[in-house]
Amino acid sequence: MANRKTTLTVLIVFLLSLFLELLVVADLNMSCNEGERKALLEFKQGLKDSSGRLSSWVGADCCKWRGVDCSNQSGNVVKVDLGYRGLGGEISDSLLHLKHLNSLDLSFNDFQGIPIPHFLASFEWLTHLDLSYVAFGGMVPPHLGNLSHLRYLDLNGGKYPI
Repeated sequence: MANRKTTLTVLIVFLLSLFLELLVVADLNMSCNEGERKALLEFKQGLKDSSGRLSSWVGADCCKWRGVDCSNQSGNVVKVDLGYRGLGGEISDSLLHLKHLNSLDLSFNDFQGIPIPHFLASFEWLTHLDLSYVAFGGMVPPHLGNLSHLRYLDLNGGKYPI
């Protein structure tokens, strides 16, 4: 009788641990928020991507797109890394729908003298902004100074008037 109880206890513990592991794995596989996916697709529409570097930006789960990182807990987009992609065009303010974005890297692309978008100063949680060697023109928007969480800002390679 004791042997049967021990076997049953071991089986229950095993099944519970398996169940808990499945819950953790399911939590780690969060997919992106539909509103954020649409915002990224609208952003992509404004870009010139002659080399097809954003060709992975298809499908329902933007967390699987190259250059997009999401929070494991919430599925929200927290990082957009499009450095060294040969991109140009316009930078859409649809990015403002990425409310949890903390890192934006557009470095080493060619935006052919367009001004740094003023709306970039509206990202409340941005800690990392890399705009190095992107061929922006005009003044650096003074509002970038309002990014209170910003820890890294790179504007190297720009010819900004003082």
